[in-house]
Amino acid sequence: MINILIGLGLIVVGFLISWKSEWMLRNFGRIGWAEEHIGLEGGSRLMYKLLGFLTIIVGILVLTGLFEGVMEKILSPILPRRE
Repeated sequence: MINILIGLGLIVVGFLISWKSEWMLRNFGRIGWAEEHIGLEGGSRLMYKLLGFLTIIVGILVLTGLFEGVMEKILSPILPRRE
């Protein structure tokens, strides 16, 4: 039950971050790395949208119960092996 609530919460937060990227830019400022590497004028806006999209993906993984398995696969090269 808690996974459902956390997953839905993350999906809503991710949607709001993506939807209100201009508000995020005005209130939190530009992201230097994004301005340098992603784009000319819209680097920070695009970065906020990407962060929102990533949050939505994590929310879906938590909601479906797949988050732990995906993180184990991603981090398996640096984690010790379980016997």
